Amino acid sequence: MTLTVRPAGPGDASDICALLNAVDVIEIGRPETDLGTVESDLNAPDVDLATDSWLALQDGRLVAYALVWADSGPGRVDGDHYVLPGHDEAAGLLLERMETRARELAAGPGVLRLQLNVRPTLDLSLLRGRGYRTIRRYQVMTRSLSPAADPAPDPPAGLALRNCAGDEADRHRAHALIERTFAEHFGHVDRPYETWLDHMDGRKLDWSLVWIASLPGHGDAAVLLTRDDRTSMAWVGHIGVAKEVRGRGIGGFLLRHCFAVYAGRGRDTVGLGVDTHNATGALALYEAHGMGLHYAVDSWELPLHPQG
Repeated sequence: MTLTVRPAGPGDASDICALLNAVDVIEIGRPETDLGTVESDLNAPDVDLATDSWLALQDGRLVAYALVWADSGPGRVDGDHYVLPGHDEAAGLLLERMETRARELAAGPGVLRLQLNVRPTLDLSLLRGRGYRTIRRYQVMTRSLSPAADPAPDPPAGLALRNCAGDEADRHRAHALIERTFAEHFGHVDRPYETWLDHMDGRKLDWSLVWIASLPGHGDAAVLLTRDDRTSMAWVGHIGVAKEVRGRGIGGFLLRHCFAVYAGRGRDTVGLGVDTHNATGALALYEAHGMGLHYAVDSWELPLHPQG
């Protein structure tokens, strides 16, 4: 059998999507990768497919795919790695190429970070043998929706909610609130507004599904960013509440508001990701509002040294 490795191209999106969905079925029981997500990744402005992507083909069949990018600050490179079971040689070859490119992108001491299902198709002994270690666990949580069960909630006293559909200035405010409310979260990286906006536009974000909450005496104090671009479920990207107004029920209200909006749009499921060590009590908040574990992901990290 012949194993070949080459860079990905825009025309490979459908085959990559099919591979990722095959991995989804094995890891979480159903396909959840949309073609638009793959196309967005391949067309990201900070990715050069010729140097930052790889396809491994066994006798012409796609069995593994990898991508790296460096938009999370100095010294940190992020990567995706997907492989079908039983293709350890292909998995190892793509890890080697990812690590070599990551050292170039880090341009000095740094880390390469991967997010993998807790029971991945990748043989974890390959990672451990190369020096990777787990640093964090995240949960993807979901909840069923229905118009009858999810009416529009009453806001906390004095709270006013507006979306960001019609005002560019509100998009600046949403970005500032995300940076402010997530500044102390593990792994958060400050992104300038234009970089963040490019990322949002690349995902074709519907700004009517992004809201800012304000309170008398505090001004803009919370942000809710959601997306309706996934086939499998609606998605909550960020719920951020300023530290000085936490404990007033704002996070719970924003979550219930999201449930009501998406139930009204005909969605039957909403999901989000949460750091299981989040110090603000986010996991408990989501559980209290009926969200349950869909699957879990470990963050793996490899220290990068310029000489390998």
